[in-house]
Amino acid sequence: MAREHALERFRNIGIIAHIDAGKTTTTERVLYYTGRTHRIGSVDDGTTVTDWMEQERERGITIVSAAVTAEWRDYIINIIDTPGHIDFTAEVQRCLRVLDGGVVIFDAVQGVEPQSETVWRQADRYGVPRLCFANKMDRPGASYQRTIDSIRARLGANPIAIQMPIGSEASFVGVVDLLAGTSLVWKGATGDDFEVGEIPPDLKAEAADMHARMVEQIAETDEALTLKYLDGEEISTDELRAALRRATIAGTATPVLCGSSLRNKGVQPMLDAVIDFLPSPAEIPPVPGTKPGTDEAVSRPASDDAPLGALVFKIVTDPYVGRLAYFRVYSGKITQGSMVYNSTKGKRERVGRLIRMYADRREDLDEVMAGDIAAVLGMKDTFTGDTLCDAANPIVLEAIHFPEPVIFLAIEPRTTADQSRMAEALQKLSEEDPTFRATYDENAGQTVISGMGELHLEVLVDRMQREFKVQANVGRPRVAYRESITVPVAKSEYRYVKQTGGHGQYGHVVLSLESGGPGSGITFENRVTGGSIPREYVPGVEKGVREAAEGGVLAGYPVVDIKVKLIDGSFHEVDSSEMAFKMAGSLAFKQGVQMGRPTLLEPMMRVEVLTPDEFLGEVTGDLASRRAAIGGMEMRPGSAQAIRADVPLAEMFGYATDLRSMTQGRGVFTMEFDHYAQVAEAVTKSILAGVPA
Repeated sequence: MAREHALERFRNIGIIAHIDAGKTTTTERVLYYTGRTHRIGSVDDGTTVTDWMEQERERGITIVSAAVTAEWRDYIINIIDTPGHIDFTAEVQRCLRVLDGGVVIFDAVQGVEPQSETVWRQADRYGVPRLCFANKMDRPGASYQRTIDSIRARLGANPIAIQMPIGSEASFVGVVDLLAGTSLVWKGATGDDFEVGEIPPDLKAEAADMHARMVEQIAETDEALTLKYLDGEEISTDELRAALRRATIAGTATPVLCGSSLRNKGVQPMLDAVIDFLPSPAEIPPVPGTKPGTDEAVSRPASDDAPLGALVFKIVTDPYVGRLAYFRVYSGKITQGSMVYNSTKGKRERVGRLIRMYADRREDLDEVMAGDIAAVLGMKDTFTGDTLCDAANPIVLEAIHFPEPVIFLAIEPRTTADQSRMAEALQKLSEEDPTFRATYDENAGQTVISGMGELHLEVLVDRMQREFKVQANVGRPRVAYRESITVPVAKSEYRYVKQTGGHGQYGHVVLSLESGGPGSGITFENRVTGGSIPREYVPGVEKGVREAAEGGVLAGYPVVDIKVKLIDGSFHEVDSSEMAFKMAGSLAFKQGVQMGRPTLLEPMMRVEVLTPDEFLGEVTGDLASRRAAIGGMEMRPGSAQAIRADVPLAEMFGYATDLRSMTQGRGVFTMEFDHYAQVAEAVTKSILAGVPA
């Protein structure tokens, strides 16, 4: 089958930002201007295409990322609208993994906000080129220059303004295109019509200054242009565009545009910039991977003729068609009805229906080629992060790593019928969301669900009740503590001996334990020399250690951040087995943790509170009473103060209500998980005694 569109004419982009910066509103405008919809959807009215879940429309927030495909200037743009709330950070992470470019939207009143920093760091981690869009230019207090300054200061980026606003706040009517030297002024309510003309006389001097600054910044990114600039030679617009494109793709510059999506101004030039400055799949380096079962590096170029290499980045349970797996094809092609090899699981899968998703609507495809994003129906053993490839040329692409849950609650079905429905619901929801876990607590006889925050669990419980018709009693959210050691243990020895009628059991291990770095989990190293433990028994010891680490010695919380070394041991010719060494490893580890003065670790949240000046004293005093370490304050427009602090999650339950009552409903806050830290002794005692701290 011949390609309908050349690979160079594809753009895979994500729209990422802080909560309420205008991601979904911008996506709706893109769909309207590209002819995908015939009316503009509104978040406030609950008529958006990408926020299609009931919970999203009720709350006015994005919960799951939605993939839509649009056409602009004969280019195919696959757009993923991502959530802004930190509880749904996994959605952003998995989308950035498969995207070639991003549009980062900023609220021009607030500039860089905490969640903007998080998504920026995630985009840095995956090397995603991006452009910035300063939205809400029509709002009181909006400042284009302050937004650019905060991008430079707080994100360490190199923002290059390629537009300048015409008018400000309520009088914002359009933009000056600094590259083309023209003005764009929008007419009418829907923003379909805009006039391209000359720069207004009163803005010519300012536009000339900004143009000169832009030329200097672009020239700095390119050696040949730097020489031209220093020699005082004229640099053409085409040369500037080409250099800016190269710098954007290399990640050394970020073009900045402005507009107001809600007022339908500035979206079309932003779409032009996506095509002009963000890369096509052909311009990104070949995707790296490894051969299954080895560390041998292999890569796949973006070509239809190369062997298949595709990554599944999202699983969705669709009420009408069943289980959908979203995937990005990096190389080769996937054809309906063919067999593909899941190299992560080592299983073959048949490709059922191939679908191009248009948020919650769909269109059937026969084939998906390199560089494209689509969804497939009917794959039973394929999950988020799995690689689909050609069985003759297997490859495992780098999986997506997700943060660990920090909060949990107990949930009990009300009736026997609810019991089976709940099991099905929990299985489907945990397939969809890698940061959601459901486990059964043997001691309490309860099902425990864990997630990234109160809102995350609230939405999941709501979905269980509505989509899966499960009636359940839900406990209070509780903090997911961890356990670790505070002093190194040079030697923890355990000899596991069991005599029975036939073969006995014998395993003898000596471990040493020391603290690992924060977030390192459990690392295991075999330091045994001279064959005192045969090599085939070492995996058994490691398995025992890892299983024992799942439940700690203080309160049964998982044990983390410990380096375990197997330093010695002995075996018996007849009685030793992997099982015996697993038991010995498990018991030696538990004993070692007891010797290492175990301590509780609690999740620390990075919190930013925005409060009017007059409530500053009360808000900071309240934070101090919550064991907060205040990191700094910053003035914000409209005589508001932004307070940054690290606060234990245990102290933040119900904070939204308390903050509203302290600030007459005017204070807002954002919170994201930062790290695990040791709990103070007095607080540990009250946690272990079961008394809330």
